[in-house]
Amino acid sequence: MELRHIRYFKAVAEEKNFTRAAEKLAIAQPPLSRQIQDLEEELGTKLFERSPHKVKLTEEGELFLQYASQILDLVNRSEEEVRIRKEGLQGTLYIASVEGCGPHLFAHWISEFQKMHPHVQYILWNGNTDDVNNRVTKGLCEVAMITAPFNTEEFHVLEVYEEPWVAMIPKGHPLYSETNEPINPNELLPYDLLIPSRESRQGEIHGWFSDPQSMPIIRGRVAHMMNAYELSKNGVGIAIYPESISSLVRDREVCIRQINNPDAKAFYALIWKKDRTLSHAAEAFIEFIKKNKEGVQ
Repeated sequence: MELRHIRYFKAVAEEKNFTRAAEKLAIAQPPLSRQIQDLEEELGTKLFERSPHKVKLTEEGELFLQYASQILDLVNRSEEEVRIRKEGLQGTLYIASVEGCGPHLFAHWISEFQKMHPHVQYILWNGNTDDVNNRVTKGLCEVAMITAPFNTEEFHVLEVYEEPWVAMIPKGHPLYSETNEPINPNELLPYDLLIPSRESRQGEIHGWFSDPQSMPIIRGRVAHMMNAYELSKNGVGIAIYPESISSLVRDREVCIRQINNPDAKAFYALIWKKDRTLSHAAEAFIEFIKKNKEGVQ
């Protein structure tokens, strides 16, 4: 058995199709099929159940995939270790983040981390918390920032920041205030609200109101902060978002009023998958954040 057999096997297992796997590996399909057959003959068992358009792992194939993934991880890490000893930390950090203060925090950390490790590259992606969770689960990024609630069974969670929730109110609205004083949740009940699109947000916001029978009017669920700002500015509704949305305000066409409730806080955390081996760059980045997460303004 050679290393290429393991790489070929893993590609077919991931793609569930010999044609797509061959394209991914940049080889022709017949040689790929032959290599998999050789591997199966050497192991003395079938690794795939084949059908005309896709393949499925057998029980033996599922077991072998676990070992194949560990072997390839070890090979990649050993190659990386050798390069690091010679040239310093390298690699690409795949990062995902929610909006709010996420981009600001990552920009600060990356700026400082880059001074220590100038050869590391970065690919950043933004979305709502559900989308970010999904990307980490699928292995599309290693390190991410989300807002509470957190899935501590699937992810390691490192809380890094908190900020209050606020109401963004357009000029001319009855609740508009030149002095931006805090607002009680019950004052919002008669008016249309725009809230983040994460599934759990509506229940969280509903919990701020003193009467559990009182239902706020949710006019829209908005995935991106800029859209919430523009909709609010144009009178569609009051945007309920973490305080960092105020960074978008450039005039007095909207006011920002903090929600006067002790539970109205947004908690941010760094997450990474529990059952996945991280790259050296990701490990070093997480350790750096653990030591430097305090004091970011």
